[in-house]
Amino acid sequence: MIIRDLQVNRRKVSLRVPFKTALRTATEIENIEVSLTLENGMIGKGAAAPTFIITGDSSEGIEAALIGPIKNELVGSDITHFQTLLQRIQTCCVGNTSAKAAADIAVHDAYCKLLNIPLYAFLGDKKNLKTCMTVGVDTPEKMASDASKSVDDGFQTLKVKVGANPELDIARIEAIRDGIPKTIKLRLDANQGWRPKQAVQLINEMERKKFNIEFIEQPVASYDLEGLKFVTERVGLPIMADESLFSTKDTLKLVAGRYIDLLNIKLMKCGGISQAWNIASIAEANGVACMIGSMMEPALSVGAAAHFAASHPNVKYFDLDAPLWLSEKPDVLIYHGEEIQLSDLPGIGGV
Repeated sequence: MIIRDLQVNRRKVSLRVPFKTALRTATEIENIEVSLTLENGMIGKGAAAPTFIITGDSSEGIEAALIGPIKNELVGSDITHFQTLLQRIQTCCVGNTSAKAAADIAVHDAYCKLLNIPLYAFLGDKKNLKTCMTVGVDTPEKMASDASKSVDDGFQTLKVKVGANPELDIARIEAIRDGIPKTIKLRLDANQGWRPKQAVQLINEMERKKFNIEFIEQPVASYDLEGLKFVTERVGLPIMADESLFSTKDTLKLVAGRYIDLLNIKLMKCGGISQAWNIASIAEANGVACMIGSMMEPALSVGAAAHFAASHPNVKYFDLDAPLWLSEKPDVLIYHGEEIQLSDLPGIGGV
């Protein structure tokens, strides 16, 4: 079944409220949609969103990669040469992980529609998914209020953004902890906002205060792997890599050198489902569990990540709340509080 065309559409989607981290404040996303049309008229869909400060990918760059080298590799090819196409997406240009992810998702979607099965069925499992809810960085009082609302909405695990002002971070967590039940788990994401020694001091104090923290995500700069290892070796709480992890090569280095305890996989960073699967498998072979994460990105790409997460046995943690921040209702995932229901339609689902 030949791929006859690849089309790209760009549109902006506003957020319900601003999303604040130590790296940026976002009020909208630009949704870059990819459509692959097969000769029988079936359409496979993929999507990406630029996160310039993390991936280095701009909207213009993502679109240029899709309608340039990626389109040249896919159009005229047979979708049943599935693995070959996925490999060609990864090798047709350097970098451009967000564009590669969008194309990889579209190929998966088209192939599963051709087979008339949901993506999770093609990947081979469907475990239950429960996402955390993110609490953006802000004043201690505002973060405590946001955390309390999320708990009222049914979330038992909160991902708390810190790092924008390290001197305030203990106060932020104390305010949140005082306003929610002790049973609610916290995950802290510093988004590279701490220095190594500072991170150790902060985390040790949090451990003494027994804040019921599950793990700490990316405490130091992405390039500072020795600093990451310094923190990992000196605190009791598990340390997770996020911005330090893009590729299978990064995975090999991080797990073999024991720089971290956990890995956060994001499709926009690694280039799609095929690469995410390889990362999770390498980590599994080294006894390192993974989380599936998401940028502030379209529901379609988060849906693809959810199907992957439901299928791979080494994805143990789930951070897939991005669609709940968007002003438009997701059509490929259904949220019941923290529980995520996958579509049983062919491919990723949706229209």
